[in-house]
Amino acid sequence: MAGRQRLLLENAEQLVLVCGHGERCLRRDGAARLAVLRGASLVVGLDGCIKAVGQADAIRNQFSEATFERIIDCSGKCVLPGLVDAHTHPVWAGDRVHEFAMKLAGASYMEIHQAGGGIHFTVEHTRKATEDELFSTFKHRLERMLRAGSTLVECKSGYGLNLETELKMLRVIERAKRSMDIGISSTYCGAHSVPKGKTATEATDDIINNHLPKLKELQLSGEIHVNNIDVFCEKGVFDLESTRRILQAGKDIGLQINFHGDELHPMKSAELGAELGALAISHLEEVSDEGIKAMARANSAAVLLPTTAYMLRLKQPQARKMLEEGVIVALGSDFNPNAYCFSMPMVMHLACVNMKMSMNEALAAATINAAYALGKSDTHGSLEVGKQGDLVIINSSRWEHLIYQFGGHEALINYVIVKGKVVYQNEMCETMSSY
Repeated sequence: MAGRQRLLLENAEQLVLVCGHGERCLRRDGAARLAVLRGASLVVGLDGCIKAVGQADAIRNQFSEATFERIIDCSGKCVLPGLVDAHTHPVWAGDRVHEFAMKLAGASYMEIHQAGGGIHFTVEHTRKATEDELFSTFKHRLERMLRAGSTLVECKSGYGLNLETELKMLRVIERAKRSMDIGISSTYCGAHSVPKGKTATEATDDIINNHLPKLKELQLSGEIHVNNIDVFCEKGVFDLESTRRILQAGKDIGLQINFHGDELHPMKSAELGAELGALAISHLEEVSDEGIKAMARANSAAVLLPTTAYMLRLKQPQARKMLEEGVIVALGSDFNPNAYCFSMPMVMHLACVNMKMSMNEALAAATINAAYALGKSDTHGSLEVGKQGDLVIINSSRWEHLIYQFGGHEALINYVIVKGKVVYQNEMCETMSSY
């Protein structure tokens, strides 16, 4: 093949394609059996997209070494798709470490929330913070996610609850989109909680009549680009009818529906999401059997968040039942002041141990299915020709070490690559073994 190329990853012990036939998502047996090549190489072109994947000898015969800007010898190493974190709340000020102590002492999430803590505590601090202050902490968090292997992250607003602060958060997310290597899917989550002094109906009317029209105006002017709309559909927060109104209004201005449902109480959120054509529904600890069936029929992804169930001591989501029913199961870290986790490898480990997913299913959920949940599985989530060259190289001869090892990823992840450019290189891995 003529012409310059950006990157050659040569002779990987394992090249984990995840998908091998252009699948938009993987379910049932597809998620249980991933495509993996041995002794393989991969080429990324100057446009940041994958140009060739195959056996090392075949790639060597097809390309001259002189055409590459960079060559990385992956002998004894594994190459995987960049991880996709399908649910985070990373823009905020004021941590809630004091509430972790309260939870350990027995206080429930809603007890803390109703006492003015939880989301309301973070809203107070986020409203006071400047845009530059929020961007500085957000950038640091994204860098930590990148070093843990995440190359595409869903990022929500939702700690403003008034138009001014929600737009401030969305501008911060837009700024990161334009200035950082990591991929971002932006979510408007103004219905994260009912603001103090308003009823749920009043808050719903404000979002539909004021927030969303302004959002549409800023989208059309190119000032910000928002991908998804989110609502916290929960008892004591936004009920089913308010959720329906907000999600439909968001859909009407072109946003993908991707919302919180059936977390603390059975709300029939999954059934609503399936009816509205939701791309994804998150949490689902209390989802009904009919909700699971409805999501499978509607091709709505279930974004499961094992960190949340773990930290709040909730019932675990029914991952096995969802997988058996044919639901598209994805994973997210739910990074926020209540679930402070940057690491998708740790999320996958928890999904395997606590939700009884296999390692293959967990990796599919953190790559192609998480990309599907964000409407990006045509460009992200697997190592196939034409897709964006987002990759993770680990210092191990078996890819499963990324899940098997609980923590300590600073000594395992060797390179993180976005669009064929090395954005993180860990020199420590050159002299260390994974075992």
